[in-house]
Amino acid sequence: MSAINETHFNFNKQTAFYRGKVRDVYTIDNKYLVMVASDRISAFDVVLPRAIPFKGQVLNQIAAKFLKATADIVPNWVIAVPDPSVTIGYACEPFKVEMVVRGYLSGHAWRTYRDGGRELCGVTLPEGLKENDKLPKPIITPTTKAAVGHDMDISKVEILKQGIVSTEDYEQLEKYAHKLYQRGVDIALERGLILADTKYEFGKKDGKIYLIDEIHTPDSSRYFYAEGYEARQTAAEPQKQLSKEFVRQWLIENGFQGREGQQVPTMTDEIVAAISARYIELYEYITGQRFEEAAEENVLTRVERNVGAALEKL
Repeated sequence: MSAINETHFNFNKQTAFYRGKVRDVYTIDNKYLVMVASDRISAFDVVLPRAIPFKGQVLNQIAAKFLKATADIVPNWVIAVPDPSVTIGYACEPFKVEMVVRGYLSGHAWRTYRDGGRELCGVTLPEGLKENDKLPKPIITPTTKAAVGHDMDISKVEILKQGIVSTEDYEQLEKYAHKLYQRGVDIALERGLILADTKYEFGKKDGKIYLIDEIHTPDSSRYFYAEGYEARQTAAEPQKQLSKEFVRQWLIENGFQGREGQQVPTMTDEIVAAISARYIELYEYITGQRFEEAAEENVLTRVERNVGAALEKL
């Protein structure tokens, strides 16, 4: 199976290029972005050594579906999806925070709580919670958006104090984030899933706030299976998840959490195939559609051709 590890395109009117942890982003005429969802995978803010076949296609197509399904809540950056692994949209000035919405005590929030923390990003958590318990109401736990290295937890008070986001804009971001999360929860439940937590990124163009990047994908979200959730919680059993958390757990079990001096464990063909299968499984669960593998031609040639044709129409 072929996978997109890196791209090195030179598109017409290209003015900039940026390689993120998992995306290659081309700026066109300082107006548009061509975002290629590679098959790279990151965990603990580290890009793992092997790409995962079809991962980029899964993320791109899920994001496209949910961006379309939430356009009535907040405008988004998307103009076209010319290739299974590519989205073209408006270049926006991103806010330097990510809006993380949590409806359940899982992942990083649970690890903080387990270790004695009762406050997360300025939000006080109640006593007596277990891992994966539903919170009394969804909370927002923002993080700073790091260009390199780890994103850092930050409180609303600090965001406003440091002037990272204006009070007016931040209040609007909170409203958008809560509405988007509720829409994601509702859609997930229709598919037999629980959207436990997720994150949103926003930007501005011509003074207007836009939803940018991907939403409600396994890279940006954590899903539980709804069936059996209560029984598993009552029995203090792990929840059956569809998210990237299983990758993090595999890394933790093999002595890696992104800390200095730690080595990424060997990613065997079996591990790579299992991760790919889990991404495809989430796609089919959350969309209710069968995943169609992109044509097994030269994937980079296909992407370049499809993007070039789309750019001619802008």
